[in-house]
Amino acid sequence: MVEKINVIEALRSCKDPELDADIVSIGLIYGIETKDENRVMIKLTMTSPMCPVTSLILADAQLRLEAIPGVKEVDVELVWDPLWSPEMMDDDLKYRI
Repeated sequence: MVEKINVIEALRSCKDPELDADIVSIGLIYGIETKDENRVMIKLTMTSPMCPVTSLILADAQLRLEAIPGVKEVDVELVWDPLWSPEMMDDDLKYRI
């Protein structure tokens, strides 16, 4: 079975090129589920509905999750509720940016 920690590690290698930080630390990941031993489903958002790199981040997350050993299916869902805010960032990142 795919472990949630492996999913998080894969997503930590996916960066927002505008902020130069990983999407987990930014707080863009709203949910992670692993099902049927080889299916990964995530919910994520962007810092803004007008984010110009949305398609790049979505494609990068998809590819990195598909590269996890044992993963057969990946479902990446873009959500807007709740809207992202800077309070969702890791504390150390808040002070770096």
